[in-house]
Amino acid sequence: MKKIKKYVFSDLYDMSSGISSTKEQAGHGSPFISFSTVFNNYFLPDEFSDLMDTSENEQETYSVKEGDILLTRTSETIDELAMSCVVLKDYPKATYSGFTKRLRPKTEGIAYHKYLAFYLRGELFRKTVTNNAFMTLRASFNGDIFSFLNLYLPPYEEQVRIGELLFQIEQKIQLNRRIITEFENMVKTVYDYWFVQFEFPNEDGRPYKSSGGEVVWNDQFKKVIPKDWQYKKASDLLNVITGKEDANFATKSGEFKFFTCSQNTLLCDNYTFEGSAVLIAGNGDFNVKHYKGKFNAYQRTYILIPREEKYHALIYMVANSKINSFKKDSNGSIVKFITKDDVASLPIPICPNNRLYEKLNLLIDKIELLEKENEELTKLRNWLLPMLMNGQVSIV
Repeated sequence: MKKIKKYVFSDLYDMSSGISSTKEQAGHGSPFISFSTVFNNYFLPDEFSDLMDTSENEQETYSVKEGDILLTRTSETIDELAMSCVVLKDYPKATYSGFTKRLRPKTEGIAYHKYLAFYLRGELFRKTVTNNAFMTLRASFNGDIFSFLNLYLPPYEEQVRIGELLFQIEQKIQLNRRIITEFENMVKTVYDYWFVQFEFPNEDGRPYKSSGGEVVWNDQFKKVIPKDWQYKKASDLLNVITGKEDANFATKSGEFKFFTCSQNTLLCDNYTFEGSAVLIAGNGDFNVKHYKGKFNAYQRTYILIPREEKYHALIYMVANSKINSFKKDSNGSIVKFITKDDVASLPIPICPNNRLYEKLNLLIDKIELLEKENEELTKLRNWLLPMLMNGQVSIV
């Protein structure tokens, strides 16, 4: 790689604040880029779920165009400050949140936007941001901090080669995420159709219940179920156990997954559990996850490893379908929590047809394979990133 040059960030980009909107404007109108959209994406997605009723003047003032960089402006923690999201095309009529900042390039041929998407989320730049940020009640990113930041960039042509390579990896990660979402929708549909409505294929391949399949009354759960089916409690199929470790057991880069009560999955150096597991957060986000392999877990995480692996996907879907009622009925006056008895009493529908279990497990297996592929791609990207940017590795 040729010599890396130092640039003052504010010499290359103009910074502007986002729109200050009212509640009446929200939920209808033109596309709107929220804090969470910026925070969760290296690149701005094609479509947004948020809308804002904005005027033509507002759309011009707070426009979003190819080459722009959006940054999170404020956060409860410094680590979430100035997270970047790069814009790859013009977005007519779109505006961006007042909780973000827009950087618009002043020059051409110095900074390549796809390269900066990874550079600005790299460890070195993130440390520079957190070292210069300040914290009162919330962390805030402003013009003073922006003026202190420098960029260390290779020649433009080198940035293009690096940026395009990393962009291709990111595109594959995003494609896998979209496929995962499709499989998740499929498994929800199959579970609901077969195990809730009892419209699984009969011997003729037709929906069982609506085709006259015999059903009987179940006194325990006060509902009709197919003949030869039964319900069991989760505790009949597995031992409900809890995690062993404190959250501080997590490490920055370990070999094994460490599951917590938040949406985030951390890493650790040792494992305690192994198998096809369903994990339920006992407090916090109350989320449900499925995982196959070796892992460890926080003390307030419930771990369900069925004695027969065929029940793995079914138990996950039952737990997932019950999580909202868990949240509603959770115990505790200050910190809400789920009890072990709540989990142990989950009603699991048991059927004599193993093919129904196989279908659910097949879909879950495909999701897990894609998730593991994304983990490997992310590791590859994160390994390549510093080596490409400091010249240890070059692209010919």
